[in-house]
Amino acid sequence: MTAESPELPLAAAFPAAEREQWQRLVEGVLRKSGASEATGAAAEDALATDLQDGIRVPPLYTAEDAPPAAGLPGFAPFVRAARPEGTISGWDVRQRQVGTDPQRVNEALLADLENGVTSVWLTVGDGGVPVSGLAQALRGVYLDLAPVVLDAGAQFPAAAEELLRLYREAGVAPSETAGVLGADPLGLLARTGDDRALADGLAATARLAGQVARSAPGLRTVSVDALPYHEAGGSAAEELGASLATGVAYLRELAADGRGLSLDDACRQLEFRYAASADQFLTIAKLRAARLLWSRVTEVCGVSPAAAGQRQHAVTSAVMMSRRDPWVNMLRTTVAGLSAGLGGADAVTVLPFDAALGLPDAFARRIARNTQSVLLEESHLAKVIDPAGGSWYVERLTAELARAGWAFFQEIEAVGGQAAALRSQMIGERLAATWRRRSADLAHRREPITGVSEFPHLAEAPLEREPAPAPAGGGLPRVRRDDAFEALRARSDEHLAATGARPKAFLAALGPVAAHTARVAFAANLFQAGGIETVPERVTAQSVAAAFAASGARIACVCSSDAVYAEQAAEVTAALKAAGAVRVYLAGKPGGQREEFVAAGVDTFVFVGCDVAGALSSALDVTEVAG
Repeated sequence: MTAESPELPLAAAFPAAEREQWQRLVEGVLRKSGASEATGAAAEDALATDLQDGIRVPPLYTAEDAPPAAGLPGFAPFVRAARPEGTISGWDVRQRQVGTDPQRVNEALLADLENGVTSVWLTVGDGGVPVSGLAQALRGVYLDLAPVVLDAGAQFPAAAEELLRLYREAGVAPSETAGVLGADPLGLLARTGDDRALADGLAATARLAGQVARSAPGLRTVSVDALPYHEAGGSAAEELGASLATGVAYLRELAADGRGLSLDDACRQLEFRYAASADQFLTIAKLRAARLLWSRVTEVCGVSPAAAGQRQHAVTSAVMMSRRDPWVNMLRTTVAGLSAGLGGADAVTVLPFDAALGLPDAFARRIARNTQSVLLEESHLAKVIDPAGGSWYVERLTAELARAGWAFFQEIEAVGGQAAALRSQMIGERLAATWRRRSADLAHRREPITGVSEFPHLAEAPLEREPAPAPAGGGLPRVRRDDAFEALRARSDEHLAATGARPKAFLAALGPVAAHTARVAFAANLFQAGGIETVPERVTAQSVAAAFAASGARIACVCSSDAVYAEQAAEVTAALKAAGAVRVYLAGKPGGQREEFVAAGVDTFVFVGCDVAGALSSALDVTEVAG
């Protein structure tokens, strides 16, 4: 053996591939599938995916698609990380505690800290631990080791003062204190819509920031919380733009004449909070774009490079959490937590899988903790600095999100800044319009929800949890992806409670098994998403009436192949109507026989891409008559 082995020329034996070759292959697939006769670049574009914010994702990326170099980790524009080491030493595993009983909160957070959590996030004041109970809630916590993050709403001055008192009593040196005091008056305005105390809140924030900057450099005063905009249905770019406008407003307030804070000191007082969803690439790109945008702001303001990096806290999205089949939330939060880590977040909170149902139990909190432990200790996600760096797709998506976020930020600034945009409903109206568009995708299952709109499990016993304290309200709404289907399932539950059975749909399976299996499965999945039990049975025109009567259903859906429909659908539909079916559905697009099917009695066609939520609502309208 020689001392040095030559490099293996892995691709040398293959001819160089050209984009045009790949496009010709795409053309062939599109023609064979009947999807399109497009050629060349148009064929490639036919496979592109449209995202929110006007972003279009092509099916293939090459070096030609890469944006300008993103720099090095820890250096402007901080796309690759806010610190030179990135997340190579891991991230802050931050767990949230929600509850009003200081003793119970204390027991839960001690269990968290003993089992992998590195900082605690406490709700204090309205909907949380009373300010007077903060000492009891933190009893036994080594305050010099475990950073404390407060979420105290309007009571942040009192909560901050109490926490600072606890630090002094514990003998923690000011240089060893760490955490976030949670001042966010603009976030409170977004949550409540009440701006009467905004001026006082901003002034109190500036005073507290000045005190902290002088005495406890490891503490941060302000949480720039973008969750209200995400949880109101906003897109990734809208979340970025709103957070940027909020951060700029706080910089102006903290560094105003007479405040005593430099821009560098003001920047060091901010921590930004973003949502991490199960769309892993979008989350990674959003966190990278947030750092890029904040770098641009600090550059324009003249902030020194040492203070310009954005500190980020990523929280798994509450919008994506489902109330039905909540076990699937474990998968969603795992992907979201992974995305937050790969995106370079400094702190990550994984919400327990049952958080949408009330107060999480000990098992759910354990799973949330262990999710991060597995990602860090077993999957070794923190062993690589900026693992997404160099991906042409991620780099391009980062740049496009940054452009869209900056555009929304400019719109907010044009109306007078974040406070003015919230008061005028400009932000609320924009987020509402975005949510309406996304709701249409959810209703049509273009954005499926596993366990809810796809593959529901009607027989599963619901999880019961103690109600959680009501969050602040009155401002921007809080939405969830499963809202429309949750409303349908609630109607089914009411029918079950009133009659002892759920609404039913009879599935009339025509022809051989191979002909009807696919559409029977499709129809069963569709109706069960609305809480409607399905009764499938193989029938003919002669047997369908008796089978329908025996099923106890009031609606029916004809299921088979197009070829069998041409021979039997009209006759079977007429027989179902004669047997008393108040509404008859047909699974599949009607094609050229639509008029014939409608004349025979088909009321509604259900197919991939139809308005599923609307079809189910109308189905419940007629099935509930029996109750």
